[in-house]
Amino acid sequence: MIDKIAWLHLADGRILSTRSRGKEVYYLPGGKREPGETDAETLVREIREELDVAIAESSIEPAGVFEAAAHGHAGTLVRMTCYTAEYAGTLAASSEIEEIAWLEYADRPMVSAVDKLIFDHLHETGQLR
Repeated sequence: MIDKIAWLHLADGRILSTRSRGKEVYYLPGGKREPGETDAETLVREIREELDVAIAESSIEPAGVFEAAAHGHAGTLVRMTCYTAEYAGTLAASSEIEEIAWLEYADRPMVSAVDKLIFDHLHETGQLR
């Protein structure tokens, strides 16, 4: 099981997504916890590393937990614990991130399996157009 933390950031019916260098699929921003880190600490660190913005810890809210086959890891599941949060700064691709994109439900084929479940949930609840 791969345990990941993800940031759900929606605006105008689209969701912020990222594509890492050398990858063809998009992933929600976030990543794996370092030893001893809380979910909030992981979210703050990963988003700072990937998108060069500061998550406001006091605004972090749980948004669901989703599980699916891990992209590129046969026989492995990924559990994505998702949070919403406000941020300060200007979004910019940083670290291993090659591209930032605002995706709609129609872009679902371009994302990982667990992100597809999240896209379905957001679309069903009217948050993703």
